[in-house]
Amino acid sequence: MQTTDTVLMIEPIAFGFNAETAKNNYFQVEQKGFDTQFKALSEFKAFVEKLRSKGINVITIKDTLDPHTPDSIFPNNWVSFHKDGRVVVYPMFASNRRVERREDIIETIKEQGFEVAEIDDWSFPETQGHFLEGTGSMIFDHDNKIAYGSVSLRLDENLFREFCEKYGFTPIVFHSFQTVGEERLPIYHTNVMMCVADKFVVICLDCIDDELERSKVIETIKNSGKEIIEISEEQMQQFAGNMLQVNNKEGQKFLVMSETAYKSLDENQVAAIEKYCEIIYSDLNTIEVNGGGSARCMLAEVFLPKK
Repeated sequence: MQTTDTVLMIEPIAFGFNAETAKNNYFQVEQKGFDTQFKALSEFKAFVEKLRSKGINVITIKDTLDPHTPDSIFPNNWVSFHKDGRVVVYPMFASNRRVERREDIIETIKEQGFEVAEIDDWSFPETQGHFLEGTGSMIFDHDNKIAYGSVSLRLDENLFREFCEKYGFTPIVFHSFQTVGEERLPIYHTNVMMCVADKFVVICLDCIDDELERSKVIETIKNSGKEIIEISEEQMQQFAGNMLQVNNKEGQKFLVMSETAYKSLDENQVAAIEKYCEIIYSDLNTIEVNGGGSARCMLAEVFLPKK
């Protein structure tokens, strides 16, 4: 199944600009003289409320002050929860993000009635400079067992292929870029330029500079039976690729995104999405500007079996 009705979200208590991740996350801008934590918490709570009001099960867990983890609001990078009961823990680029991995979070998920058969720890390669940042770096088409991965410092190609082999996914490897000043630089996470839903894919094809790679991605999506809804690089910069499809307890599907992303879409793109599902959007501006991540990054899907 492509979607789940349960997501994990980490409530921030010391959210802020992370200089370590900003080295290769070109979406981040530090808002100085700004009550970042206060505004981020307000955005977080409003977002959670919107999701819950639609019948989506949101498990919220508070961050800790010590150790300081400015990016803990983005849990999908360090953990993923799979339908066979496996929980995967990933190798992270920034050293101050590695301490986001907390066993008590996994225990809380279990206490919510989910079964954990195994914790599959992939974190070791980070000590050797190799990273694979969860569903930030990998985009899963669960129904067709395809994984899309854009190579960057946050996605090591060999690790990605190894993961796909172990978990039974066909890897689709490509390179995506964004214009920063006069340069074309690698996009830090695949999930800012594409989103795979049950019947459609939102993607910035203009970011894939290599024509052969672009053709391969297009062909793979079409062969999987999904409609391509294309966004521009300018829309991608507004987090229009950073979306996630979820469902509620009744099975109704929604595409979740930020208000910034929603406002960047044109009427035809909105109509193309709404053919398939309702859109939920929320104001996440403070989180996006300082953290360089948006709605999808804040949601760790829980596919684990229920007890």
